[in-house]
Amino acid sequence: MNRRLFQSAVVLLWLALPLTAFLYQQASNELPAHVATHFDATGRANGWMSRSQALGFALGFMAFLLIVFTPLMLYSSRSRVDAFSWAMLGFSYLVVGSMVEVNRGLIAYNLHGAPVPLGATLIAVPIAAVLLIGIYVASRREPALPYAASTPTDLLVTDPAVTDLVVEETHAGRPLVLLFLPAVFGPLIAAIVVPVPAVRISMSVVVLLSLAIIAAAWSGFRYRFFRHGFEIRLLGFRLRSIPENQIRGYVAENWSLWRGYGIRGVGNTRAYVWSNKVVHIKTSNGDVFLGHNDPQRIMHDLDQVTGRGSGQGMTSGPEKGATSRVGDATSGFGKSAPSVVP
Repeated sequence: MNRRLFQSAVVLLWLALPLTAFLYQQASNELPAHVATHFDATGRANGWMSRSQALGFALGFMAFLLIVFTPLMLYSSRSRVDAFSWAMLGFSYLVVGSMVEVNRGLIAYNLHGAPVPLGATLIAVPIAAVLLIGIYVASRREPALPYAASTPTDLLVTDPAVTDLVVEETHAGRPLVLLFLPAVFGPLIAAIVVPVPAVRISMSVVVLLSLAIIAAAWSGFRYRFFRHGFEIRLLGFRLRSIPENQIRGYVAENWSLWRGYGIRGVGNTRAYVWSNKVVHIKTSNGDVFLGHNDPQRIMHDLDQVTGRGSGQGMTSGPEKGATSRVGDATSGFGKSAPSVVP
C-alpha cells in the first residue's frame, strides 16, 4: 500500500507537462511575437524567444526534470519506501512546481508586466536540497553498535582498556578538494556582487554546502572496526553501523570514475568513496562499498571482525586482481555467483 501510494504520487508529477502546455495555450493569442524568457539580476528582460520556442523550451525543460527525477525515485523505492524516498518525492514536487510557477510568471510578465516570482524559488530550492542531502546521509544508518557507543573515537586497540575496537582507518579525498573550489568561489562572488536578497541568500546556502563537502573530503571517512561489527563516520557523524552477523562476504574491486565520489547509491546500496579502489561488502541489508587506497588493509580488518583468517575462503574475483572472503552460501561472491559484483 505504501509503495503503491508512492508510485501513484510519482505518476501524478507528470501532470506538470500538460499543465504547462495549458498555461501557454490559454495565453497563446495574447502573448507578443517575441516572449521575454531571460532576465538579469535586477529582473529586467534581456533575452527573448518566439512563442513556439518559449513553449518548446518550457516543455522540454520540464520533461528533462521529470525524466531525471522519475527513474531515481522509482529505483530508490524498489526495495522499500523509506524517509529518503518521500523526501526525494517532496523535493521533486518542489522543483517541478516551482518551474510551473516560473512559467506562469513569465506569461504574466509578457501579458501585464508583472514581476517574475523568482525570489521564493531561489531560496526554497537550495535550502530544500540541503535538507534532502541531510536526510539522505542519515538514511540507512541502522542502529548503533552497543559496544561502540562508549568507546572513545580516537582510542585505538593499543589501549588495553578498550577491547572492542580493533582498528580505525581513514579514507580521505584531499586531491579532490581542488575540484570543489570553483563551487565556492562562483557562488561567493554572486552572493557579494548581485544586489538581490534572494540571490544572495541562495548563493550563501550553496557556499556553505560546498564548504561542507570540502571539509568532508579533506577529513575523509573513518572506518571503525570492532570485534563484532564496524561503523562508518564522517565529520564525527555516524553514517552507518553494520554488525558482524550481517556480513555475508567482501571483495576488493576497482571503482570507476563514472560512478562518482563521496556518498553514493540509493535503495539498499551505499558507497563511501574518494578513490578508485573499494571493498565491496555484501550484507543481509544490501551492498556497501568502502573506498580505500589499500583495499587489502580493509580486507584484513574485516577478517579480524568476522574471524576469517587470511586466505580463508579466497577465490578469484570477477575483476582482475580481485579477491574475496566468503562467509556462507549466500555471500554472493566467488565463482559460484560472480554476477552480483558489478
